[in-house]
Amino acid sequence: MMKRTAGEKAFAVFNTLFLITLCILFLVPVWHVAMGSISDPLKTASSSGLILQPLGTPTLGGYRLIFQNSVILRAYANTLFYVTVATLIGVILTVFAAYVMSTKGLLFGRAFSLFILFTMIFSGGLVPSLMVITKLGLYNTVWAVILPGAVTAFNIIILRTWFRQLPQDMLDAARIDGAGDFRILLQIVLPLSKPALAVIVLFYAVQHWNAWFHASVYLLNRDLYPLQLVLRQIVLEAEEVTVTAGADAAGVMIYRPLIRYASIMVSVIPMMAIYPFIQKYFVSGILAGSLKE
Repeated sequence: MMKRTAGEKAFAVFNTLFLITLCILFLVPVWHVAMGSISDPLKTASSSGLILQPLGTPTLGGYRLIFQNSVILRAYANTLFYVTVATLIGVILTVFAAYVMSTKGLLFGRAFSLFILFTMIFSGGLVPSLMVITKLGLYNTVWAVILPGAVTAFNIIILRTWFRQLPQDMLDAARIDGAGDFRILLQIVLPLSKPALAVIVLFYAVQHWNAWFHASVYLLNRDLYPLQLVLRQIVLEAEEVTVTAGADAAGVMIYRPLIRYASIMVSVIPMMAIYPFIQKYFVSGILAGSLKE
């Protein structure tokens, strides 16, 4: 094992301290919100600093008030539907697009690549997008939330690069044996691409879980609102009474600070719970899928 130089040791120490600082910066806000969501509401309202431990007697009153009403539950169900359907559509379309783009000798392949890259830099804008959605009859429907962001150029490029790094001899041998493109894709390419697919699924799931802007523009029916849009109204527009309709007014006023904290936690816990299960694929998938060709 080679002995590290003084410069390399100093660089390693700097990296370690830098990453520890980043971890603290990322974790402290989440911890503050988590502790605030279970603190005594009266003490939380009067607190102006970081909450590093529950203030007073811990309580789940904020979470109880949130889930008393059907608004949050319906928004949760809507978001699960949007995330599931949009991620499924996005992964399928991304796989097909990436596989075609990774094929050697593709006619106008470079032109297609430039066209996809162009969409990462320029877009038609909000008004043209709204006109297209309206003309297609998608306005104020669930498809107005799902379809506009169904596929992203970044994910296509990552998966295309991964596919191009697969052993071409194996794919050529399959073609010689009579396998078609669909069989090669399903039985050879996809089983060898689990890390990259895990990354793509994560990207799409997080993208659609956190999405609220398209819903705010394309939806009028509040019954179709996703969770993030409802929580945005709670946190930024102070609509606690709307979300907690049915609860007594005094309880809503007392627990107002906890409702905001609990609303934020409700939105981040699912992604935090899922990520550890696919984290092992994340590094290898994103690095191998982003290497220069």
